[in-house]
Amino acid sequence: MNGLSKGVGKVEVALRWDPSPAGQPPADLDLVAGTYTVDDPYGDPSYVVHFDSRSPDGTIYLNRDSQDGKGFGFDEVMTLELERLAPRYTRVVVGVAIQQRAEDRSFAEVSSPGLRIREGYTDLATDDFSGVQGATAAVVAEFVRDEAGAWEFRAGVHGFEGDPAAFTATMGAARRP
Repeated sequence: MNGLSKGVGKVEVALRWDPSPAGQPPADLDLVAGTYTVDDPYGDPSYVVHFDSRSPDGTIYLNRDSQDGKGFGFDEVMTLELERLAPRYTRVVVGVAIQQRAEDRSFAEVSSPGLRIREGYTDLATDDFSGVQGATAAVVAEFVRDEAGAWEFRAGVHGFEGDPAAFTATMGAARRP
């Protein structure tokens, strides 16, 4: 089957973290996905999906949303049905933003954060955010449509320091190596 690939189809991105210690405000991590069109693959997202929204066509949605990390297993889960996205979308970028409430918080100040990206029962990537300890948000996945229309997964966790609103506006910009 050399060269034959349907690409990535339906993907689940999942976050976990432990509740904050007693007396500290709860940590709230949010999954965010931005879609980019053929006309502007590294510019402004066509739309952004986050804790209070879903994609207009229903292809990207949150299955589970936690505001404190309490629960068993993964606390926040997003599903991306890439194979159903319209051909005008060429990139989907997924990020994690830490809600900044009473005080600024980085990944180093979140108890046991973890990430899993999987298609079906196959893990595409896992991470513990140890490479971006000082960041307040991070891009965790990029999905790119190839010339044949198949989706390709590009792994890597890239940190961002700043306001979550600024993160969603710039998370899809081209990164310099």
